[in-house]
Amino acid sequence: MIYFITGGERSGKSSYAENIAKELSARPIYVATARKWDDDFQKRIDRHQKDRDERWINIEKEKFISEIDFSGQVAVIDCVTLWLTNFFIDTKNDVELSLIQAKAEFEAVIKQPNVTIIIISNEIGMGIHADTHIGRKFTELQGWMNQYLAKKADKVVLMVSGIPVTIKGGL
Repeated sequence: MIYFITGGERSGKSSYAENIAKELSARPIYVATARKWDDDFQKRIDRHQKDRDERWINIEKEKFISEIDFSGQVAVIDCVTLWLTNFFIDTKNDVELSLIQAKAEFEAVIKQPNVTIIIISNEIGMGIHADTHIGRKFTELQGWMNQYLAKKADKVVLMVSGIPVTIKGGL
């Protein structure tokens, strides 16, 4: 089962995804895709880790999420935007190569047996138009990956001001 949770910044995506995971498993996996860019970002990571209690299995994985054994597990992957950023930076802003690599990683994850993946993303293309060429390229990458993930997902939820709006998959 694949859940795709998307929405704007601070729309309630992570808490919604975490609640689903806790309903489905007594010991869910939390995969954080953030790269530790600086001390401020490390503080953000530390704060998020403290928010999750001892029920969670916490894994930090910047890119190669397929290296994790998800077999028979419920996992939250948070988030696509930070995950894609890592591909985008490492490919020197190559949108096509980043998309190929990220899709291959996700395909390898969902081929594992009996997995429930709850993947969180951002709808960055719904906001302000990026004022740089690189920003516009990344927005395109994010949009294409979101379309791909939504197509693969059994259930798609758009979070709006803390309210889940089901887009695909019903209740």
